[in-house]
Amino acid sequence: MSNQKRTVKPLKYMLADKMAPGNREYLALESPPSHMPVKRYSDISGLEAKYTDPTTKLRYSTPEEYSTIQALPSDIVSGYLALRKSSNS
Repeated sequence: MSNQKRTVKPLKYMLADKMAPGNREYLALESPPSHMPVKRYSDISGLEAKYTDPTTKLRYSTPEEYSTIQALPSDIVSGYLALRKSSNS
């Protein structure tokens, strides 16, 4: 061991060094596009949905959900689409 005193930097100063204008390590938030397909979730149950109803554009994962979607009134369907922020209203 050497006789040098060890200096301890507080976390605040260590982060300030990392976030310095010359250091681009933590400042770059850009990332390349993902190669994975986008996951779609059911509007009724929240499970991963494989299907979309052609008339209402609501997503569903099971035949039971499809029958539920068929029985929904149009104002409820537009509410689901608004929650999903879909432009298909």
